[in-house]
Amino acid sequence: MVMAAIRSINTVAEAMPQLTRFSLQAPKLVEVEFANGRVFKLSAEFLRINSPAVDGKIRSIGGEKVISGRRHVGIMSAEPVVNYGVGLNFDDLHKTGSYSWDYFYHLGSNKFTLMRNYIKTLKKYGLSRDPRRKK
Repeated sequence: MVMAAIRSINTVAEAMPQLTRFSLQAPKLVEVEFANGRVFKLSAEFLRINSPAVDGKIRSIGGEKVISGRRHVGIMSAEPVVNYGVGLNFDDLHKTGSYSWDYFYHLGSNKFTLMRNYIKTLKKYGLSRDPRRKK
């Protein structure tokens, strides 16, 4: 059983394509291209709501991670994280997430499902992608 799990892990690791290009098109977009020819354009909002970091600006409602009001968030900069990814600095001062190349591939491959689920969650709790208006 352990050997089957190790083979499964190795197969997944081998199947993950290599990153061939990373392009920050600040403030609104990151474009990543992989050796298998897949290219993903990922918006700042999408990357921010799917940040791999635990952050104080996340609301936990019913055990779900909910980040609202980020439709107009921008990416200020990207900083290399060793050899495996980048840290993105957003204009809402979030800068604690390190995005691995594998995570970019996961996000790009599942972009539409993840975004659809995010919008459903916002609707479920009466929240919006738009920032709250200041009173």
